[in-house]
Amino acid sequence: MEHLDIKLLGREYRVACKPEERDGLMAAVAYLDEKMRDLGAKTNSAGERLAVMTALNITHEFLQFQRAGGFDIQAVKRRIEHMNSRLDGVLAPQEKLF
Repeated sequence: MEHLDIKLLGREYRVACKPEERDGLMAAVAYLDEKMRDLGAKTNSAGERLAVMTALNITHEFLQFQRAGGFDIQAVKRRIEHMNSRLDGVLAPQEKLF
């Protein structure tokens, strides 16, 4: 475990995380900070109330996503394969130029 200093709404916090989870945690910090700033500007809320309301909103978004079935991984894989095929088709003639 390593310690990481993060900032939310200009306040610093020290959190522990595994080195391999650092990038994911930093993405979560950026997402949370943006959500808190947006909600704070819309509602003029601050402090604990803002934190609770932001947590409630994010939880609601997560549960809606989860109820909708989340990602269709097979559809995403098919789309990636289709894009790769199209790219291969477009790039193949370019290889002959070199």
